[in-house]
Amino acid sequence: MVIFMIYFDNAATTGMKPPEVIRAVNDALRFYSANPGRSGHSSSVKAAEAVYKVREKAAEFFGASGAEKVCFTQNCTHSINCVLKGVLRRGDHVVVSSLEHNAVMRPLKKTGVNYDIAEVSFYDDEMTLKEFERKIKPNTKIVLCTGASNVLGKTLPIKEIGALCRRKGVLFGVDAAQTAGVVPINMQEMNIDYLCIAPHKGLYAPMGIGMLIAEKDIENTIIEGGTGTNSIELRQPDTLPEKLESGTINLPAVLGTGAGIDYVNQMGVERIHKKELNLIKALYRELEKMSGIVLYTPDPEKFGYAPVLSFNFADMPSTEAAQKLSDAGIAVRGGLHCAPSAHGMIGTLSQGTVRVSVGVFNNLAEINRLLNFCRKIS
Repeated sequence: MVIFMIYFDNAATTGMKPPEVIRAVNDALRFYSANPGRSGHSSSVKAAEAVYKVREKAAEFFGASGAEKVCFTQNCTHSINCVLKGVLRRGDHVVVSSLEHNAVMRPLKKTGVNYDIAEVSFYDDEMTLKEFERKIKPNTKIVLCTGASNVLGKTLPIKEIGALCRRKGVLFGVDAAQTAGVVPINMQEMNIDYLCIAPHKGLYAPMGIGMLIAEKDIENTIIEGGTGTNSIELRQPDTLPEKLESGTINLPAVLGTGAGIDYVNQMGVERIHKKELNLIKALYRELEKMSGIVLYTPDPEKFGYAPVLSFNFADMPSTEAAQKLSDAGIAVRGGLHCAPSAHGMIGTLSQGTVRVSVGVFNNLAEINRLLNFCRKIS
């Protein structure tokens, strides 16, 4: 029986949370256990003030224009659904990338609008940018793409795509599940209109919370209900964040997110990215030397890749390889990772890949243990 497991599945959720985050969640349950914005008593007001401070932190961290633009959702997928189903209308057109997660592709399919897929180049961001430009049509309403592939780690040229969208008069949304807290993001500088965030990943927050920072309007809501404002009216409020926050928000996770932002600010995004990418580069370079190992991307480079790497052991099913590693006390993920588009690009729809995704708490000794076991399997 494995007592201690090395955790390399941080792209799904960070396996270790900083003590600051744990304390913030604990304090929320002990000292802020009141419904924010729903009552006039002091405990409710105190909770509402704490939530607002987290909105301010998030707005500053991601370069948003104001705290009121920060909306708390159930998860990043919920945020993406809010954007696609709230913005699109019949006759609209959308451009997405060839690396999208089903969090984008399934709600997009549900809307019934037409869309085109821009192919992402692993070697030339300029080619990727030209592909996006080529796919934009007169009726394109929004370009919505991942910040980085959850399968292959490749980051997209978000700033350049944002500038393109601004020139074309097209809305721009980013699925930042793999990049928020991992690479620098500034919504104003990158011309991002909608930023969809998974705080439980790169911000080291608890699971069960998402963020949507919306610089532009979202016309239609996908859920309506009590907001604590204008209660006499049956019409949903028109202003953010109340428009997208019906019902009670996850206060412990919100305060945990605030503590996670503080932690990442203290560590520094560039420092975190450098450490994590160095671990992935060390893994890549040793795997490259092994016979029977299949790699699918070039050697990862700074800000060109998130700290994610996929590979396979020859023709062994990726789920079988992941189970072997799990039996040895190493947590990775095998399969399609909810992103068949990316697997279609690299020809692994039937096999999937073994995915290693590191976090700030991982170290080189753990990478070496993984490599030793890979040598045995290969």
